[in-house]
Amino acid sequence: MKKHNIKQLKEIANTLRQDVIKMLAEAGSGHLAGALGMADIFSALYFNVLKHNPKKPKWPLRDRLCLSCGHIVPIRYAAMARSGCFPVAKLMSLRKLGSPLQGHPSYLDMPALEYSSGPLGQGVSVSVGMALAAKINKQKHFVYCITSDGEHNEGQTWEAIMTAAKYKLDNLIFILDRNNIQIDGETEKIMPLEPLKAKYQAFNWSVLEIDGNDMKQVLTALNKAKKIKGKPKVILAHTVPGKGVSFMENKWEWHGKAPNKDEADKALLELQKAL
Repeated sequence: MKKHNIKQLKEIANTLRQDVIKMLAEAGSGHLAGALGMADIFSALYFNVLKHNPKKPKWPLRDRLCLSCGHIVPIRYAAMARSGCFPVAKLMSLRKLGSPLQGHPSYLDMPALEYSSGPLGQGVSVSVGMALAAKINKQKHFVYCITSDGEHNEGQTWEAIMTAAKYKLDNLIFILDRNNIQIDGETEKIMPLEPLKAKYQAFNWSVLEIDGNDMKQVLTALNKAKKIKGKPKVILAHTVPGKGVSFMENKWEWHGKAPNKDEADKALLELQKAL
């Protein structure tokens, strides 16, 4: 893939946000806040960082991208479509019967997704397994795992984190969406996670901490993470849930809510003005 510059990546992120609004409004269901918040990171991955071939999704030398928090998959679908994996028009089939664009990633329907995810926490274990297999087979690609803060309530998440450190999986990069919300409210009220950075460091991971909606910081962290040797890496990406739409930002109520037509029109107008 051709590498896009920061200005182009910001514009792509805005387009991806508009895609997500349209998709969820058409479907009438889905998870919105996290998808909008992660648009900058998915733009950076698909249009600058990831080694991938949209026309050959199973290319052996590709980087692997695991989406552990599968409910935000609309933003991944949008990035995949805009990068050429499938026609953009197909995005409007989200959550429809027979569509490969299911509400959670389905590997059987779209092999480029790498694996099927839904239950939170399992994706981190899968990504650790992929990274370990790559080490054993002396493969040079990276394994990226998008994980949410809420799924760090899961015990198996920390078992996987401990395992990755044991095997010094420096080909593994976690991107942790630290948006401070989950479906029932604020993370720190439901099950406090802080001090999250210190916890990862205690598990012998290398930790980078960024504003996940600042494209320059995102690119710098991703490129720096690839160069760190001897440890698995995690990027703590502080993002704004609902980013780009003022009446959705930082409101946990939009975690798993789709906009109606009026809300979608208002959101799209705001995003279009931002360009």
